[in-house]
Amino acid sequence: MALTREFKDTVMELCKDPAYRKGLLLEALESYLEGDIVVGNSMLRDYLNGTQAFAEIAHNLQIQEAGLRRMVSPSGNATAKNLFRLFKACQDREGIHSADEFLGYAA
Repeated sequence: MALTREFKDTVMELCKDPAYRKGLLLEALESYLEGDIVVGNSMLRDYLNGTQAFAEIAHNLQIQEAGLRRMVSPSGNATAKNLFRLFKACQDREGIHSADEFLGYAA
């Protein structure tokens, strides 16, 4: 299903906030850990669409952008290795270097 223009604009506007971007990544991770792959993929896809980072992250992972899009599609089934590489690339992009930073704990 294609995203509507209004939804895309809303997500892109929200993704200007670093806390929102981190929240998307954290929600995606929690969804995967709870076994809800479809929701996890959706959250990662929202992050990548909202930050317009598909090309950048695909380049960093040395994969084709189309492959990354398939990986986070509703029927995507990334290997654990690729999924963790994807999270690491997103964390690096956000400047998150520790679990404490990711979860927002004070050091």
